[in-house]
Formats: sequence, C-alpha cells, structure tokens
Amino acid sequence: MEENEFEELYALVNSGRLQKLKAQLVEMAYPDIAEFIMNIDDEKTAVKVFRIMPKDISADVFAYLDPENQHMIVRLITDREIERLMDDLYVDDAVDFLEEVPANVVRRVLENTDSETREIINRFLKYPENSAGSVMTIEMVELHDTLTVGEAIKNIRRTGVDKETIYTCYVIDKGRHLVGTLPLRRLLLNDEDTPIRDIMSDDERLIYVTTLDDQEDVAAIAKKYDLLSIPVVDKELRLVGIITIDDIVDIIDDEATEDFEKMALLRPSESEYLKTNVFTLAKNRIVWLLVLMVSATFTGQIIEGFEMKLATIAGLTACIPMLMDTGGNAGNQVSTLVIRGLALGEIKIKDYFVVLWKEIRVSVMVGITLAVVNYVRMLIIRGITHSETSNSVILCVCLSIICAVMVAKMIGCTLPIIAKMLKLDPALMAGPMITTMVDAISLLIYFAIANALIPA
Repeated sequence: MEENEFEELYALVNSGRLQKLKAQLVEMAYPDIAEFIMNIDDEKTAVKVFRIMPKDISADVFAYLDPENQHMIVRLITDREIERLMDDLYVDDAVDFLEEVPANVVRRVLENTDSETREIINRFLKYPENSAGSVMTIEMVELHDTLTVGEAIKNIRRTGVDKETIYTCYVIDKGRHLVGTLPLRRLLLNDEDTPIRDIMSDDERLIYVTTLDDQEDVAAIAKKYDLLSIPVVDKELRLVGIITIDDIVDIIDDEATEDFEKMALLRPSESEYLKTNVFTLAKNRIVWLLVLMVSATFTGQIIEGFEMKLATIAGLTACIPMLMDTGGNAGNQVSTLVIRGLALGEIKIKDYFVVLWKEIRVSVMVGITLAVVNYVRMLIIRGITHSETSNSVILCVCLSIICAVMVAKMIGCTLPIIAKMLKLDPALMAGPMITTMVDAISLLIYFAIANALIPA
C-alpha cells in the first residue's frame, strides 16, 4: 500500500468518517486492508477499523493479519464477535491462528465456538506440527462417484460458496475413499447425463499425501506436478482434507526461511526480526557462535605449531588469510548447490559419487586458475614492494590454493549428503560450519607443503 493511501485512510479514521472509510475498505484487496490495520499504532483504533468491515470481509482480512495483531483483536472484541469470526474463518486459518496464541486465548476462542467447529479444530491441533494434517483444510468440493455431471454441478452450486476452492473436485466412494480428482473445467465441458466416473482419466495418476507427511514433502509434490491443491488422506486412503496453493506458498516460504537461518547457524525463529526481542535474538545465535569459537581453537593451535617457520620465512604469514578465505568460499559455493539440490530432490544420496567426481574436476580447473592468477599477483607485488618473498614461498602458496580448493569442494559436497543420510537437515552443514573445518584443513595443507618445499 502506498504511503499516501495509508494517510488518506488514517485521516478518515481520525475524523470519524467511518462510513466513507468502510466504502473505501470494501473496494480494497484483503491483504491491503490487513496491512492498513497492522500499521495502525493505537489498538482501539485498529479494532474500530476491523469492526466496521462487513462480516464476510472481516474474516478474510483476519487471516492475513500477523499473529500479534490477531491476538490483539481477539483480546479486545466481545465473545459474540469471536463466535461470528470463528464461524466465518476457514478451518485451516483458524488453526493457524490458534497455534500462534497463548493457551488462555485458545481456551477463550474455543469456548465461544460451536461444538462441531470446536471438535474439528481440536482434531487439527492434534496433528504433529509441520505435518500435512496440521495445514490442510476440510472446505473442499467432494463428489460421490455415483453422480452424473449435472448432479455434480448442482452440488457445487449449492455448497461451493463455503469451499476454499472449487477448481478441482475430489471424487469419493461410499466409504469416503479417494478414487479420483476432477477439474471443474472437465465437468463444464461434458454432457449433464455423463457419469463423472466416465470422465476421470484411467491413466491419470492419483496424487495425494497422508496426514502425517511432512509439509516440505507436500510442497515438493505440488511443485513437481504443478498442483493448485493436494488431497490429504488417512491411512485407509479416506479423504480428510486438502492443502491449497496459498498454504503451499506459505510452506515454501517458511521452509526457505528456515534453511537460510540454519545455513547461517541460527536457531530458526517464526517471529519477524523487528518484532523479536534482543534476548531471543541473542539466544538464537549464541550456541553456534560458542561452538565455532571453541572449534577455532584447532586453527589457532595449528598456527602456533608453525610460529618459528612463519617468523623466519618472509611471505608465509601474509598469505594465510587469503588461503583460508579462498578455501572457505569454495566450500560454501558447492555446499549451497548441494543443499539446494537435496531440498528440491534433484540430488539423491545415491548420487554422492557422481557429485564428488564432478566437484573434483571443477576444483582442479578452479584451483589451477586461481593458482596461476595468484602466481602473477605475487610476482607483481614482489616487484613493486621489493619484498624478500622467495620463489619457493610463491610456489608453496599456489600449490596450497589448488589443494585447499579441492579439499574444500570435496568437504562441501560430502557433509550435506552425510547429514541427509543421518536424517539431519543438510542446511546445518553449510556456511560457518564448513568454513571452520576448511580453515583448519587448509592450514594443515599449507604448512605441510611449506615443510616439504622450504627448508627450515
């Protein structure tokens, strides 16, 4: 929303012209209305704006509010208003809200919800966090396989207004077992007397997930098959709900954010940065910083063990930062690609040796290129500064670069795959973790080559 639009709406609030404000709000998109409410600093004013919206709009807007503002609104509205709000909310949106608020708020909301809705919500809340069951909705079009096209269309017209999506219909038998899916387009293009069983393609693979499947797997399936929604079944293959594209997009966003945080060795957080207090931010960061600080002890010990050689041979010390940075960056490049490939299913554990062989070849080409450029660089610097750096030191540094890049890329592609084998998140084996390991190994290689090429 543009800043001038926000100021115009806020002026209407301050001047008490609520009817004009209402007229403008109903013409706006739901996310924009939610954004306006979230930008209002005064809680009572925000609730006043929420209350003036028509009932059918307020529930949709509520779903777009962040948990903090949802909590604020529920805290300030009456029990009767809570009851109406819960009646109008889609079940998956209601569950998402209740998962983010304190227990006392959950209790108050459930107390003001009809028994049928309360039972459904409680069932959803029992599903494991981040499972398909916890993010699905039950507002879908389900058609019995005995219906004709005409009967199915009448059914959709009668019940579709309360469904989250009608683009894809789900066909079930008498036992509620999922037997097929049927695009609305296909229904509209067939004769009314045609049984819907006859217009389901026999060669069309039935794509579904179970209630306990991980939400990341759900997103991967939706991406692979270009689905707008995915049916969710129980262990007896009975249809229990669907996951729609808006939730799939949220899953992809959440999982990507979590991976980025893990790659930076941060404890994943569901709160926005500006709304997270400093103590939580510190807690999320300190553990891995401590681990990395302690692990850097090995790097320090390696340098300490070669202090005499570093002190007596010109040029060795100056090249350590460049060598460590080059190795760390090389390892991070390949680990990022491998982690992404594992997340998208493009790389499997069985592909390890294929990946390793490819990275060995890449590292040889990259390492030699870097070594040649570094050789020229060091010659130029020696000529300009008249330093005492010997040819042996230059050769040592260049050989170390080649070896460090090869080792870094091998580590970078190996650790994420090992993590995947151990059922850990491959994103943990990235960034600072790989850099710390590569730094120590690069120094060992550097000093080993220095001992071999440069006499004490």
